[in-house]
Amino acid sequence: MAVMASLLKVAIALNSFGTNDVLAFYQFAKAIDTHGLIWLYEHSILFNHPPLIGYFLGELARLEHQPFLQQNSLTFPFLLRLPGIIADFAVLLLVLSIARKYPHLRPPCWTLFLFAASPVSIMITGFHGNTDPILVLFLLLATIMAVDGRPALCGVSLALACEVKIIPLLLLPIFFFVWIDRRRTSLFLGSFLVSSIIFCLEPLLKSPAVFVRNVLAYGSFWGVWGLTYCLRMTGLNEFHKTSFFNLSAVQNAIIMSLKVTVVVGILILSWRRRKLPATALFASIGYAWMIFFVFSPGVAAQYLVWLAPFILFLSPTFYGFLVAGSSVFLFALYTITSGGFPWYFAHASNKLSAICADWALIPWLTLLGGLIAFGLDARRQNPNFRFLSLKPIQPATTSE
Repeated sequence: MAVMASLLKVAIALNSFGTNDVLAFYQFAKAIDTHGLIWLYEHSILFNHPPLIGYFLGELARLEHQPFLQQNSLTFPFLLRLPGIIADFAVLLLVLSIARKYPHLRPPCWTLFLFAASPVSIMITGFHGNTDPILVLFLLLATIMAVDGRPALCGVSLALACEVKIIPLLLLPIFFFVWIDRRRTSLFLGSFLVSSIIFCLEPLLKSPAVFVRNVLAYGSFWGVWGLTYCLRMTGLNEFHKTSFFNLSAVQNAIIMSLKVTVVVGILILSWRRRKLPATALFASIGYAWMIFFVFSPGVAAQYLVWLAPFILFLSPTFYGFLVAGSSVFLFALYTITSGGFPWYFAHASNKLSAICADWALIPWLTLLGGLIAFGLDARRQNPNFRFLSLKPIQPATTSE
């Protein structure tokens, strides 16, 4: 099943261009190949990726001109998506190894088959064209290393995940508090910090302010996801604009409030679950992603692969619902932005993104409902459970 899904992704990648993300990456790659990474950071605020992805894109730009690749029609859009296809397959192997090693985590067979041939994974990895599946691979590796008690490898893996996209930095407190409780924090933090500095050394030395502005100060797209979508649908002028830039003071204030909510929520989650068994770390990251997706002011479609292995171990049944809701949204998104089916090139303009936001309500409501259901289940199993308490959850009440 996994091999067939991988071959399908390869076929899609060979016969389509992907989304406008692929076009943006191609332009970034050409600029890096011509002018270098630092030049791109200084001349394009749109390049918000860590340096490792910049180096990767530069190599892709050079590889594209190799005669062997040209003769076999292996173009930039395919080469961009190929590492994600490989990463998806590697993630499946890791999921199977976790299920074998920890029988109490083993999901039902039907969910493993669904994970192997997930329509969400096929559409995002095979068609969309971005680096998110690679992020999932490194984040899952970091989690496995933490569960296995390997702080140095955990730190390096988490640093690599943050080098794909900066967002896994949001999950650092989960790992930090786990290693504090085990009294092995220094080795984890040391490996994470040293690895991160090495990977980011060039921009940190040559253009630190611009690097921080582009990568760490990345904003959100208002009005196409979750709570900001609901506010836009009120019709009030203050919430009407859909954009990354030049938002109203009210919009910026709401965005900041939602971001603070996400950060504080994950910090509380990290602190409270630090004493649970090591294998509870998969569920902790699943909960953290749910908090992010429910309260985030903006979410891009390809982010929906981030949750997959962690939600699978948290609740196989809920994973099935999430795959169903996400698949409906993604199919509608790519069909609308491609001008119909089959897809070749999907261009998500601001106008089309606003239209597709209606479909994005499906996975958002699924995640919101799941978060509420998990909370109610925790209260049912332990009436003394309090969501805003800072009291650590003890191993005897793992379900909380």
